[in-house]
Amino acid sequence: TRDLAAKVSRADVIVAAVGVPGIVRPEMVKEGAAVIDVGINRTEAGLVGDVDPAAASRAGLLTPVPGGVGPMTIAMLLRSTVRAARYRTGPLAHPGV
Repeated sequence: TRDLAAKVSRADVIVAAVGVPGIVRPEMVKEGAAVIDVGINRTEAGLVGDVDPAAASRAGLLTPVPGGVGPMTIAMLLRSTVRAARYRTGPLAHPGV
């Protein structure tokens, strides 16, 4: 993205899913913005996100890495799996029978 900093700095909601540690820096975050860090990167320091943790000082909300979006992703996957199983075995599984 050309001029990423300019675009990000105007956003009320930022979703970072790039795979580049710390690509979203604190000065890029609008005061009070909701920042959802989907990225997870393995570095010498351990697991880190795409958002510099120092951005929390400006953000209204910053999801943690690890442990932020991952558990929600797993929960929604399980929910979809249960719904699919119910659909396959329920009354819609054999319409007209």
